[in-house]
Amino acid sequence: MDDSTNSSATPAATSDGVGVGDEPLEPDAVVDFESAGVGDEETLARLRAVSFYLDEAFEIPGTNYRVGLDPILGLVPGIGDATASALSAYILVEAAMLGVPRATLARMLGNVVLDATVGSLPLVGDVFDAAWKANARNVRLLETRYDDASPAAAAADRRFLLAAVAAIALLLVALGAATVLVALWVLGQVGLL
Repeated sequence: MDDSTNSSATPAATSDGVGVGDEPLEPDAVVDFESAGVGDEETLARLRAVSFYLDEAFEIPGTNYRVGLDPILGLVPGIGDATASALSAYILVEAAMLGVPRATLARMLGNVVLDATVGSLPLVGDVFDAAWKANARNVRLLETRYDDASPAAAAADRRFLLAAVAAIALLLVALGAATVLVALWVLGQVGLL
């Protein structure tokens, strides 16, 4: 054992983050993915694989239609839909790290939210998951918008976002109107109107 090293104590750091007699402290959690050998093509291949397993891993016997783990996981109450949604969100995060335009990311997020919302309904949601295939849609969007800064692609994304915002606004207005009508009906049944 060498007595010249002091492994039980670390040098005290001064207020400027520099240890006494040491180099400036630098974060050790910084990872440069490009120099680590993780390229965009590898990321795209990984996302295609995740999408395949979630949406198209199994062929329904006697048909040419394929389903994945997403609708199957949805059959497990509680954790199934949450797990599938987390994997869908992983595709979205990787797309953001690849530099996909924000409008496309918003469109992809809309697909994930719709899939998670409708997919959480018992049985009906599982059929929707099998038909909607949000992950396959998102990977196709990622592939078409990756390195595509054309005005036509941006305009298509803006049109989609505008339609989505309009649909959500109409849904909220309809929900508000339905709530008022139900409240009036209940008050009428109770005899307060």
